[in-house]
Amino acid sequence: MRAKSVFASVARAVVLSIPALSIPALSIAGLSAGCGGDSPAVFPQHLEIPVAPDPQPAPRARPAAEPKSEAAASPPTAAKDDASHPPVTALTVTPEAAAIVAAPDRTAADRALDAGRHPGELVTFLALEPGMHVAEVVAGTGYTTELLARAVAGPKDPGKAAGKVWAENPPAFLKFVGVPYKERLARPVMKSVVRADRELASPLPADAKGLDAVVSVLVYHDTVWLGIDRDKMNKAVFDALKKGGEYVIVDHSAAEGHGLDDVKTLHRIEEAAVEREVLRAGFERVASANFLRNPDDARDWNDSPTAAGDKRGTSDRFVLKFVKP
Repeated sequence: MRAKSVFASVARAVVLSIPALSIPALSIAGLSAGCGGDSPAVFPQHLEIPVAPDPQPAPRARPAAEPKSEAAASPPTAAKDDASHPPVTALTVTPEAAAIVAAPDRTAADRALDAGRHPGELVTFLALEPGMHVAEVVAGTGYTTELLARAVAGPKDPGKAAGKVWAENPPAFLKFVGVPYKERLARPVMKSVVRADRELASPLPADAKGLDAVVSVLVYHDTVWLGIDRDKMNKAVFDALKKGGEYVIVDHSAAEGHGLDDVKTLHRIEEAAVEREVLRAGFERVASANFLRNPDDARDWNDSPTAAGDKRGTSDRFVLKFVKP
């Protein structure tokens, strides 16, 4: 399969670089902790899936703008009026979300990512409660997974079962994230997490049913260039959710009209393209948030961790919430 061949070529092209774990050096940055925030000292928290060596078409060229007189030139802030590129709008972080982010046992590596990832606002937007059952599609090394586990920890009501988190990773990704992921899962705070090593087209096990929420953070664009059957993947998520359950997707924004063109070259996807695919599975869009927006991002640079450099964590990102009716 194409995705399998991609990972085979990846395995030949990269070597591991996790000094603290005494294994050879890795040039890729980790999957779930995303193309955002500063790289931790030991292991990058979001696996940047390497681009396969097969040739790809260049991103769609933008038409040249007609020259404008100095008087008629648009002000620098004009992009902020673009409906597909809204200004940043902060969310008021709830005390519960703030407590999760401030937990003293969170690792220094995770805290290093917080400035670019805004975990307090993400947890607030998810509005999870103790006792809920949730899942993450592509957990990577578990940055977001741990936030979910903390949010659902403990029973919602006395006498009821405690919360649970299913953390999915495709088996091919484990060669890159397996060791740090395993170490995270061994931490006491992760006791409610169920490891699910499964392919993306069928990401959740049979016992993951009636879920309150499923989350995908900064990886949807990768499922496109990897050739994943996204209709099948999104339908599997739909089937795993209870009625009223929510599907939340966070990803790097591509310029309006670019659709899927930039998923491999720039690690970006147009918001409208994601919405079309998810609605096709039967979902309804119910909310969005702009706390990760950046109207000054030209959306013409590669925001993968190793390519972004000092720009990492500054890309324009959309946050969408869909519901199973």
